[in-house]
Amino acid sequence: MTRLRALCLLGALLCGGTGEAVAGCRQALALGLDVSGSVDLREYRLQIDGLITALNAPEVTRMLLSTPSAPVALLVYEWSGPADQAVLVPWTRIDGPERLAEISMALAETERRDATPGTALGIAMETGARYLDEQKGCWTRTLDISGDGRSNLGPRPRDVRDAIGARGITINALVIGADAPAIGDQRHVEIGELSSYFRTEVITGPDAFVQTALGFEDYAAAMTAKLKRELDGLAISELQ
Repeated sequence: MTRLRALCLLGALLCGGTGEAVAGCRQALALGLDVSGSVDLREYRLQIDGLITALNAPEVTRMLLSTPSAPVALLVYEWSGPADQAVLVPWTRIDGPERLAEISMALAETERRDATPGTALGIAMETGARYLDEQKGCWTRTLDISGDGRSNLGPRPRDVRDAIGARGITINALVIGADAPAIGDQRHVEIGELSSYFRTEVITGPDAFVQTALGFEDYAAAMTAKLKRELDGLAISELQ
């Protein structure tokens, strides 16, 4: 999100924006977490705990809480095979620190479900877009997809991406890989190749980008950087 776009949004509010827009949220963020068969229990926990750490990073918290009158709406869901999507945190408008604490607690109490080993990335994208369609009053809508591999079940990401983008939804990606994968470990696709795949097949929308994590141990730092980049320019002070 560029500051120019943020200023345009602010200008719309100051010059005849509707009451619904003012009363709405400045950004809807749907975070899709990969829990496919390539993600073991330890990696699952690193991903969940990493998201908690990122949401509570001082700079991210400051951005999230900067404008209570037009808060960020957050939803967290996990995805795997075609029938393995589940909401961990329903749509929550972060209008104060207590909401952020509630989200963190809900994530901390989350336990791993049984999931099929497939990676239905296209369906995960469609699922996230359907959730974002529930937040059409927000100034911007962003779908975040975390993943450690290519899609191998369901529609191809490239076949659903453009239709999602046409609905005004931006898709960003957090790609999880490794610098030196273990021999025979099919989970760890070389990070550059996997990033290129997500850049070509998955992301869409103005300023869409791919963030990388060099293994699940790096997930917290990567998610923190990603949220800061997405929220930058949307932290607007109270209107005078």
